[in-house]
Amino acid sequence: MSIIHYYFIVCFTLVFMFSLKQATSTQVVIGAVIDNTSRAGMEANVSLQMALDDFNRQTNQSFVLRVINSQGEPAMAALAANRLIDSEKVQVILGPHTWQETSRVVEISNQGQIPTFSLADSNPMWAIERWPFLVQASKSNQDAQMKALAAIVQSWDWGRVTFIYEEDADSTFGRVIPNLLKSLQDVGAEIRHLVPLPPYATSLSEQLMRLKRDQCRVFVVHTSLKLATHLFQEADQMQMIEKDYVWITTNTITDLLYSVNLTTIFSMQGVIGVKRHFPEISSKFLEFKKRFRLKFSIEYPEEENNEPGISAVEAYDTLWAVAMTLAKMNNQITNQSQTFLEKVSLIDFNGITGRIHAIGRKLESSHIFGVVNVIGKSYRELGIWTEELGFSKHTDNRSTYNSSMKNLGQVFWPGESMHTPKGWIIPSSTDPLKIGVPAESMFKQFVDVVYDPLTNNFSCKGYAIDIFSEVKARLPYYMSYEFIPYNGTYDSLVEQIYLKKFDAVVGDVSVLAGRCKHADFTHTYSDSALAMLVPVQSKMPHKAWLFLKPFTKAMWLLILALTIYNGFVIWLIERKHSPKLRGSATDQAGVMIWLSFTTLFSLNGGKLHSNLSRISIVVWLFVALVITQSYTASLTSMLTVKKLEPTVSDIETLKTKNAKIGYGKGAFVAKYLEEVLGFKSYNLKNFSSPQEYAKALKTGEIAAGFLNGSYLKLFLAKYCKSFVVAGPTYKVGGFGFAFSKGSPMITDVNKALLEVFESGKLRELEDKMIGSERCVEVDSSNDDEISLSLNSFWILFALTGGITTGALTIYALDGLRRRATKFTQQISNVVTMVLKHWGHQRRRFSRKVSDAEIPEDPYIASNLDSISVIGSKT
Repeated sequence: MSIIHYYFIVCFTLVFMFSLKQATSTQVVIGAVIDNTSRAGMEANVSLQMALDDFNRQTNQSFVLRVINSQGEPAMAALAANRLIDSEKVQVILGPHTWQETSRVVEISNQGQIPTFSLADSNPMWAIERWPFLVQASKSNQDAQMKALAAIVQSWDWGRVTFIYEEDADSTFGRVIPNLLKSLQDVGAEIRHLVPLPPYATSLSEQLMRLKRDQCRVFVVHTSLKLATHLFQEADQMQMIEKDYVWITTNTITDLLYSVNLTTIFSMQGVIGVKRHFPEISSKFLEFKKRFRLKFSIEYPEEENNEPGISAVEAYDTLWAVAMTLAKMNNQITNQSQTFLEKVSLIDFNGITGRIHAIGRKLESSHIFGVVNVIGKSYRELGIWTEELGFSKHTDNRSTYNSSMKNLGQVFWPGESMHTPKGWIIPSSTDPLKIGVPAESMFKQFVDVVYDPLTNNFSCKGYAIDIFSEVKARLPYYMSYEFIPYNGTYDSLVEQIYLKKFDAVVGDVSVLAGRCKHADFTHTYSDSALAMLVPVQSKMPHKAWLFLKPFTKAMWLLILALTIYNGFVIWLIERKHSPKLRGSATDQAGVMIWLSFTTLFSLNGGKLHSNLSRISIVVWLFVALVITQSYTASLTSMLTVKKLEPTVSDIETLKTKNAKIGYGKGAFVAKYLEEVLGFKSYNLKNFSSPQEYAKALKTGEIAAGFLNGSYLKLFLAKYCKSFVVAGPTYKVGGFGFAFSKGSPMITDVNKALLEVFESGKLRELEDKMIGSERCVEVDSSNDDEISLSLNSFWILFALTGGITTGALTIYALDGLRRRATKFTQQISNVVTMVLKHWGHQRRRFSRKVSDAEIPEDPYIASNLDSISVIGSKT
């Protein structure tokens, strides 16, 4: 054989061996469907190639990547999926960045049982269950992002927002509305308007003009970057990126802000944005960023910005996750797709975006978002927000987190304003607030509409108007308004707000549940109580014994006891000086009683003989004078001051008697009386003025009436003598101001109203109103009968009792002394007489014995014995 033959044999052998090797080895092909016309698609295209090259080099694998451009068309995305499966024999597909394209791709791949990793950040919840070969590769968390938006709204006390979203065929952007609504409700805010925009709108001026006319100035924009660019440019031309406006963008826009041109950036000055966060200072990202910028500039030289964003790093990490899973299966995925999906749930490594961890067929979502502020030619990173901790400038220090975005520092707002927008505006001076007021209030002191025929104008005054003026003066801005009188019911007046005839209602309007359907109310500024008003009748029980009322029983008993005691003492002292005070026991008892009571009214000093009785009678007369004068004054007061009591004490009595009931102007009181308190409708009568009301009560046309809150105070101030409140009070709505539903003014008006309360101005205005009807007569409620008791006179009683007792004591001691002296003198006289007689007899007896023997005289002997006995007794 020639050399040529050997050459062909060798070549054939080499070719055969190479072909055999190729046939026996399994080549794994990874497919990707991306929109190479979008920024996200461009970044993903470069990142996927970089990731595959890095993985093959580091793991000595030979995976192949097939990328097809869908050009952003769902139909072309479906054709690309077919081609990858049928022609390229791909084992895995990495899906597009939009759900419209992803849904078409996964429909095809699911039929071929080819796992598809979706890079879209807004996959619906039901998609995973519907398509078993779908894997959610994006770490986006729309629920957490809506909470981040709500936290921003709460930080600046914005109660209302307008949500602008892109209305596409699959409701990709509108799908977050329930999450946003709930998140806002959790922080006390709400969605004012929902504004859907078509994806390919050529003009947005009409929609923007409607928003400009509305009071709400906080706009949350959730659209594609393409539509957002158009929206902000038109808004800028319509001067809506100015002072008092707030614009907040979601990650669908903010994630790509770095890539937009200067024209778009300049139309978004002051915008706040929320974007997906990843560690941009990590060594992995910095090394990736360096290589990416070079490769991207070569691949897309027409692009001005070559910075990598979230789309680039997510695509890079996703391909690594797929390749690592394939490598663990030794590249044997054919007919083992289910096993591959089971291996997906074991994904767990550190990528550029952080930890890549799978939970089932979903990568664990991120709960961290960056907050940026558009300034100049780019934007400034304000900080981050986490669902668990809130806002912070740094991620590594838990102590720096705060629930308010204010913690992130100064924000540059639209219109180059450094002052935080209120989030809403009031109409300008050329378009003042239209405020309805009741033309015919029951009490003109609350609202009085006066018509001036000369100027053909109305003027309003009264208590409610004064309070509103005080509130207006405390608002942090100027408010232009005009009062418009309204003839009709109060329910109809409030309903005019709902019908857009009025912007607000000011007056004596009760806050009721039914009226809250048509308007929002401020705090109430009057008492919220409904009370029963009845006429009064004279209260003079036991008239026959009225003379006893001035003193208490104990007082009467003590006066009687002291009177008798003083009479007894004076009778005792004076009886020896006056024959009139002697006699039989009956006569002396009568004289003593007569003397006791005459001393109450006269001194009789000339007829008294002892200084002791004079002193006692003077002190007692002084006490008696005080007592009698006090009695006279108290009895006079009881006889002259009218005592009153209510004619009816409770509503059950009214029901039993089937009595007529009156109520003030207002249908809600009639409804309450009938449905809650149980009165019959035919027994209820309406009155439109306090004069008619009072006349009906006085004449008995109605047995009782019901008034609420400040009406009652004003009525009683004028008719304080004729009527009183009886029975319990019932809680109903007080008076408040009404504004249109969702009005952002409610918060400021309530705050100003509280300042009026706390400053004491409300009390001052109320006193002024009620003072104009002040009743000059004594209020019967203060005319309680007060009987005088011992507490008022115990010192006087102690004085007179002590003096009299002292006189009695001195008199008694003097009497005892006189009797002792007299008795002693008598004893002394008897002893002296006996001794004299005894001495005389002894001397006689001695003489007789010394003379002769004189016979003893029996008479004398017997007398001597008796004298001896008398002496011994003495």
